[in-house]
Amino acid sequence: MAMISRVTVRKPAWQTVVMLTLLFWLSASLIVDTVVMPVLYTSGMMAESGFAIAGHSLFWVFNRVELVCAALVLTGILNLRYTLGNGTRPTHQAVFLASLLLVVALAFTYGLAPQMSGLGLQLNLFNPVSEPPALMNSLHAGYWLLETLKLLAGIVLLKECWNSLNLNLLGIGD
Repeated sequence: MAMISRVTVRKPAWQTVVMLTLLFWLSASLIVDTVVMPVLYTSGMMAESGFAIAGHSLFWVFNRVELVCAALVLTGILNLRYTLGNGTRPTHQAVFLASLLLVVALAFTYGLAPQMSGLGLQLNLFNPVSEPPALMNSLHAGYWLLETLKLLAGIVLLKECWNSLNLNLLGIGD
């Protein structure tokens, strides 16, 4: 009555995980940047006194999701770097880009978002602020610079994962 069971450990499809994470992350960033924020701006919500709190709440959640995505992408790239054959594994450039994505997510979460939220708070109810502080414009410029860097790095990394996945499906480089 001895039963032999065979357990096969199948390594996860890290390329697919990395690609789906990048697609989710980049598309969510584009939706926030091209739909959510312009709608809030045109509806006049940015002129309201409570916008800084609402914006902080929105970006607090979104930045944490970005951190999880960046960590997952970097983990996947590092896993692929050390488990795949020479012909299909990610290059040093891919590891650098994945690390850069994590640094950008950290900068958004712990650098820009708290600074922007702090500048947007209205602390004196008797003296309403009609214009945002001058520092806010430079923080917005930094945000857009990092956002552009994130999108470019993500697209290059996505392309490299796609090419590597196609090579694996063809059986080249194992």
